Amino acid sequence: MPTHLEELVDFISHGNTQVRQLAVENLVPYSLSQPTIFKTNQLLPIKDLKLLVRDYKQIAKDALTILINLSTDREILENLASDKDFVRTILGRITNPAEPNANLISMLLANLAKFDELKDILAIERPAPKELASNNRAIDQLLDLFVKGADGTYNKAADFDYLSYLFADLAKHEEGRSYFLTKQEYDGVIPLTKMIVFTEHKSDVRRKGVASTIKNVAFEIDSHSELMSEDEINILPYLLLPLTGNEEYDEEDTQGMLPDLQLLPPDKRRDSDPTIIQTHVETLMLLTTTRHGRDILREIKVYPIIRETHLQIEDEGVREACERLVQVLMRDEEGQEKVDVGMKALENRPNKISERPKAMAGGGSWAQIEQEDEDEDDKIVEV
Repeated sequence: MPTHLEELVDFISHGNTQVRQLAVENLVPYSLSQPTIFKTNQLLPIKDLKLLVRDYKQIAKDALTILINLSTDREILENLASDKDFVRTILGRITNPAEPNANLISMLLANLAKFDELKDILAIERPAPKELASNNRAIDQLLDLFVKGADGTYNKAADFDYLSYLFADLAKHEEGRSYFLTKQEYDGVIPLTKMIVFTEHKSDVRRKGVASTIKNVAFEIDSHSELMSEDEINILPYLLLPLTGNEEYDEEDTQGMLPDLQLLPPDKRRDSDPTIIQTHVETLMLLTTTRHGRDILREIKVYPIIRETHLQIEDEGVREACERLVQVLMRDEEGQEKVDVGMKALENRPNKISERPKAMAGGGSWAQIEQEDEDEDDKIVEV
């Protein structure tokens, strides 16, 4: 005999709108506490919920909330992310400037990207709304949404911040990194250059996802010259500005720094999130993979910035990342005199020095709305 909850789940496909609305509204908390009730009859409730994202505003909102929470289950995640029709449905809705649940769809897409096959989204083509002024590739439309829709400028009900987590996960794959590094014909712009300008944005979610995307793209060692070149992608100022506070540096150090870092206001503050700072430092570490990268970081006086970051941030992860970076920058190069002039080792932890940065999944986290007291990496989506 079906339980009360199982009967309630059956009502999400009811023909009466009020019944459907009451059913999904009351089922939202059970998507966290008892997710198995949605896995009956070969995931039939999931199939019904996928249809409800096209229902009335509140019903669609609750259905999306439930799907976000349930997508942490591997079986459900695969069911959602491998359903090409469903993916196209939510792509069509998120690009609609009047979509009231666009932020929830952003969160769901961010979670679906935890399933590797969602990288196929890079090849999906569909018409773009004329308001977006994008092209017919879904990934270009999503990136243009992320840029043009920041702070509610495209859709007053959305900021699209969680799309940055989607981009970070796509950048774990070679195809994703290639996309972010390739100039697009429709606007003549390299996609990554659209994102790096948000490293100091007010949204923690946006900054975190952007930082993780940059770091994952930096695993393309052959593209390091383009990443650092002022005439191409030019990521260095966008990595270093979040690391700087209002400290005063020696004149010699200041003159050697990038122009963007030489005349900072007295109220300049470094990023408030240690995980974002650590991500940027680890990206700099990746850029030291080549001799060319190490020479550039020494030339633009990265050391004093890292020294102050190490001094000011009371976070073990940040400090260890800073120590590893400085040790590499101090290391003598073959055929060159000592390079560590003016540099001193930070608190050396020999057992940590050999560690290299690892690719980050979606900003290091699942998308979430509530339970903001959790800081651990790869935390579960909870709405």
